Amino acid sequence: MKRRVVVTGVGLVTPLGTGTDRTWQGLLEGRSGVGPITRFDASDQASQIAAEVKDFTPDRWFEKKQVKNLDLFVQYAVAAADMAMEDAGLSVEENEAERFGVITGCGMGDCPPSSSITVSISNADRAG
Repeated sequence: MKRRVVVTGVGLVTPLGTGTDRTWQGLLEGRSGVGPITRFDASDQASQIAAEVKDFTPDRWFEKKQVKNLDLFVQYAVAAADMAMEDAGLSVEENEAERFGVITGCGMGDCPPSSSITVSISNADRAG
């Protein structure tokens, strides 16, 4: 049996911007998402540059308490999934939820096991 995968929506959280439009605009303008590290003091590191996400505002997706309890990587994943669903025009009814899936990817950095992400997303969804 052949199984087909359909990409119905795109959601991006990147160093060029949060959202497909901002990221695409950054690509068209030839901007680089690389710059000085701002999340920690990197003065004693061999490199002081990174590709950090600078414009992410978690309050669109999470309450303050949730922001404190969820790793930033998980916040990015939930936001990107939400944007992808919005882009696709999808709304998931509870009885259909098991028919939907999300593929996540990361280059380097804080990339916890996918089982941790799944639990965190599930808990974030329950929390509202």
